[in-house]
Amino acid sequence: MNRIINKEYFSANVVKFEVEAPLIAKARKAGHFVIVRTGKKGERVPLTIAGSDPEKGTITLVVQQVGVSSTKLCALNEGDYITDLVGPLGKATHIENFGTVVCACGGVGTAPMLPIVKALHDAGNRVITVLAARSRELIIMEEQMKKMSDELIIMTDDGSYGNKGLVTNGVEMVIRREKVDKCVTIGPAVMMKFVSLLTKQYDISTIASLNTIMVDGTGMCGACRVTVGGETKFVCVDGPEFDAHQVDFDEMMTRLGGYRDIEQSEMYKVEHKCKAG
Repeated sequence: MNRIINKEYFSANVVKFEVEAPLIAKARKAGHFVIVRTGKKGERVPLTIAGSDPEKGTITLVVQQVGVSSTKLCALNEGDYITDLVGPLGKATHIENFGTVVCACGGVGTAPMLPIVKALHDAGNRVITVLAARSRELIIMEEQMKKMSDELIIMTDDGSYGNKGLVTNGVEMVIRREKVDKCVTIGPAVMMKFVSLLTKQYDISTIASLNTIMVDGTGMCGACRVTVGGETKFVCVDGPEFDAHQVDFDEMMTRLGGYRDIEQSEMYKVEHKCKAG
């Protein structure tokens, strides 16, 4: 089991954990993820590694509380242990000097974007990060992202911080003022879909890090399958990053909603039990 050595709340429903995992800390690269399980009968949840400290032997995970499993995980505190933690999994981000790269992230997608931004910057790219959220209180890791980026643009839906507008407004603002050689996007599926549609109009190569449902993380169960360029791919072993212009985002979003009713029912049970207890 892996001990939690630090816990920090970014917001009421977003938690950052620093977890002991020395072998993963040494081996992980930008883009890699882990699968965690809380409790012997817990669900297996994929989480992209937001950072690591090989000397301390720790990795950083950022978790958004949205369902039963993430709620159980977020309830853990410093000194508690995560039952199972497996990784690093998936393919690492392909890093080279592309030129000017726009990194578009939304919500908790900011966390897995951070190591990618760092790797791109270290490779000599000019990195412009567009960080988006619904409102100011949902902006996370702003200072860390600012240090790693050549320029940081903040977008909020309600205009409470930074520029008013969607992530696509920020991306297009950059495209219209200068040549962009590459785009990377991480966040909600619908956000990545519209970033992809935008960059396709301008013929800008775009990579999306997909956040599908996973079970085993080894390509055997098929739960994470997506259609990319008309072919079936498995996010856990073929990804999680793919050519965004080839991803069938509509199919992906349909599959993501496949267990929504069950999840809502289980969350109702958990909330009812907490109130009763």
